Amino acid sequence: MYQRILVPIDGSATSEYALNEAIKFAQQHKAHIEALHVIEDVLFSENDDYINYAELVRSLRANGEKILAQAQNKMNQSGIECETKLLVAQGERIVDVIINEAKSNAADLIIIGTHGRSGFSRILLGSVAEGVARTSHIPILLIRGDK
Repeated sequence: MYQRILVPIDGSATSEYALNEAIKFAQQHKAHIEALHVIEDVLFSENDDYINYAELVRSLRANGEKILAQAQNKMNQSGIECETKLLVAQGERIVDVIINEAKSNAADLIIIGTHGRSGFSRILLGSVAEGVARTSHIPILLIRGDK
């Protein structure tokens, strides 16, 4: 059975649904959860002199740490074995960071929220959940958020 669950979270309501389902699953199966937040690279042109890149990265990191602290608190209150991790994409696609973390942490299930977009909005915005589902070496449980 699944004993190590990876749950990518981004602070959205959809990732909150995924975390809630992962907690329920972990309670039933005595599994361990790793909540993962990935900071996406911020790209800017050389003409963007007015952007304080270091401050922006600090802000993104602080936001990620806040999201993970809330997840840690929720998991601790549920009494499950858990951990959190903050990673920076460093030029990689977020999907690849998630898959690599699943491999390096010996996860046997990924539970991830999906917005369930279709049509043009899916093409325009893409989907991390879809990318994970297409490239994962382990089973994926997609949790759909409310529309």
